[in-house]
Amino acid sequence: MANHKSAIKRAKQSENRRLRNMGYKTRSKNIVKEVREATAENDKEKAVATLRKATVIIQKSASKGVFHKKKASRKISRLARQINQISAS
Repeated sequence: MANHKSAIKRAKQSENRRLRNMGYKTRSKNIVKEVREATAENDKEKAVATLRKATVIIQKSASKGVFHKKKASRKISRLARQINQISAS
């Protein structure tokens, strides 16, 4: 455990951020799973609708520093590419 006053404060802040980030990460994982399930069922309308929700959630997480901005962009891009493959086949 930290001994200095500033180190104690930093430990508390880190724990609070970790808990907050965990919620955002869980939300992002769940919505990504929904998009992947919709693409597996070849349900384009549902997949597109959930992709819109996923885009908002992932970008919001990136703006709060949970994900790197490029990682968020890559996640969204890969989901969109999966949906586009449904329409191609």
